[in-house]
Amino acid sequence: MPASTSKFLFHRPELARQIADRLTGDSPFGAEPTLCLTAPRRTGKSTFLRNDLAPELENRHIEVVYVDLWSDRNADPGHLIAEAIKQALRRAEGVPVRVARSVGLSKVGVGATAIDLDRIGQPQGATLTDALGVLIDRTDKRVALVVDEAQHAIVTEAGLNAMFALKAARDTLNTREDSADGPNLVLVLTGSHRDKLGRLVLGRDQPFYGASVQNFPLLGRDYTEAYTAWLNKRLAADNRFEPADVFAAFDIVGRRPEILAQILKDIALDNGAGELRKALSTGAETLRGRLWQDYESAWSSLTPLQQAVIKRLVTEEAQFTPFSAASLAAYSSAVGEPVEVPSVQAAIEALRRDNLVWRSARGQYALEDQGMAEWLKGRRSEERPDQT
Repeated sequence: MPASTSKFLFHRPELARQIADRLTGDSPFGAEPTLCLTAPRRTGKSTFLRNDLAPELENRHIEVVYVDLWSDRNADPGHLIAEAIKQALRRAEGVPVRVARSVGLSKVGVGATAIDLDRIGQPQGATLTDALGVLIDRTDKRVALVVDEAQHAIVTEAGLNAMFALKAARDTLNTREDSADGPNLVLVLTGSHRDKLGRLVLGRDQPFYGASVQNFPLLGRDYTEAYTAWLNKRLAADNRFEPADVFAAFDIVGRRPEILAQILKDIALDNGAGELRKALSTGAETLRGRLWQDYESAWSSLTPLQQAVIKRLVTEEAQFTPFSAASLAAYSSAVGEPVEVPSVQAAIEALRRDNLVWRSARGQYALEDQGMAEWLKGRRSEERPDQT
């Protein structure tokens, strides 16, 4: 989810300071040791975490452990979290991770405390609390665990258990005697799907019940001003973009830097930068179409029943019950023939294999990409005749 082209990187130091203040207790309202932040996919969130928030926390003598649960969707989220902590412990020992693996380094510790790295989070192995406690002691630093795309943790029971284990670690380590000056462990949980991330905080049976999911600020005009200036320096004098036009296009495509960069590249190479203003003056459809192309392609490849399931999911949202009588009636109406539960089960499994529909370990469903819901709602409004 880059917030730059391959060479342009936009920093947000003030936002990083604000978030770090909230985590550590340097704000007037005390510490918030768990922050849940959400923003749509490809809007620059992960780039900010790695290039702005992590350095800010490190400058405050905080050890940052970053794990992206989207990096390997076939791996169990709990394993990915344990692996990130394991690598941080190996670095704390002063041994490069690759070297540690080659020489078989499997245990680290402080004083008489030693833990088996290969058994972190496993039965009879060190708990996440133990491992993070050793990391705090070994580095003599507080720890910030940043879990990107954290909502992916609840697709398996093991992943959900890992979230409960992180909560337990936070509560235990932040009541140690050495936490008087600030929390020993802070958690940053981010996600590209607000409803799915919200499943971690809504309900007394969820690991972070009581926390709130907050919108991560999208990039704004300061980004497009800087990007336009950087880009224009590399273009001929008669082929340069106007900052106001670039911002307007950026807004149309949902403030997604990668899509903006591709649009500007195509326009500059094909017809010249002046064509951007013409595209804006004739309406947003052409530019927005760049954003929707992937959704249109995915949609056209679905069967009528799969399309009906997605439409029902978009309509019902959190109340979606795929096998209820009302849902079966809606599918039957959409496809023009009776639909039974086994057919719906097969359709949902196919949608999950294609990464279009998400299912939690507790049987809750959502679209993988909320952008598809926006696209589908827009598509429906275009298909619906004007009733006025």
